Amino acid sequence: MQEVIQQLRPDAKGRITLGKLARGVSSFRARRLKDGNIVLEPFTEIPAREAWLFENAAALGAVKAGLAQAAEGKTRSLGSFAPFADEEID
Repeated sequence: MQEVIQQLRPDAKGRITLGKLARGVSSFRARRLKDGNIVLEPFTEIPAREAWLFENAAALGAVKAGLAQAAEGKTRSLGSFAPFADEEID
């Protein structure tokens, strides 16, 4: 990622606007260092129903391996699931 340097000025209430710097970010953790610098660490939350994947190392590893295989073109078609579309699910 290329470093972006932008000078930001706080408004009368001490607020700053990050604009494009915050694209894709849903929240920040702010730390004030002993030297006075402020570090913003960006976060992107995930839906609670998907959190299990990041808590299950084996499942996450399998997903990452599958994504790597797909990126390398190592995929194959499993055919159509259309014949099973009307089956009842228990």
